[in-house]
Amino acid sequence: MSPESTGQNEHYLRVIRRRFRTWRGNRPFWAGLFTMVGGLPIAYFPYANMHLGNMTLAMSTTAGAGSLIIGILLITLGLTMWFHHIVRVFAGVAAILLALISIPVANIGGFLIGFLFALLGGALSLSWAPGEPVADEAAPEAGVPAETAPEGLAFAKVEPTAGHPGGELLGAGVPQQEPTKYDTAVEVDGGRHRAG
Repeated sequence: MSPESTGQNEHYLRVIRRRFRTWRGNRPFWAGLFTMVGGLPIAYFPYANMHLGNMTLAMSTTAGAGSLIIGILLITLGLTMWFHHIVRVFAGVAAILLALISIPVANIGGFLIGFLFALLGGALSLSWAPGEPVADEAAPEAGVPAETAPEGLAFAKVEPTAGHPGGELLGAGVPQQEPTKYDTAVEVDGGRHRAG
């Protein structure tokens, strides 16, 4: 065992933090968090009572159930962004629409706090894109002989001109496509299907 290997001696909090960072980087984490935070005030304020001395202020409206549904849907959409990030575009559009609907329904969108957080979360979800995986092999550079280049890449030989010395192989960057091969024995009936 080498003295540089820290895998076994690494503190478990550092391992958990690294795993969380990896998990967070593979999904629209901040979009889901902002959407859930936006759903909380929208669902909470219609059922909250504020006490000012001996006076109680109830902020409930006739659409209390509507604002509760909007808040719960926003929280659900935030969780969807986290755990099913493949539908992030749908969740983002739905979060923006629910945020806009919460303005007339739920106390001006949870006193604009929930509206702004839900709107920001939906926009972040729409704009998030998964990262590109890093390629292990570099693309062939200009001047690389065709024998040493990866198979399937097209190369063009440059002829000498006045401005270019020529003579080297330049990669076109587009893989050559092979013609599709299919079995002609399958199409015995001339491409027609028999209907039982």
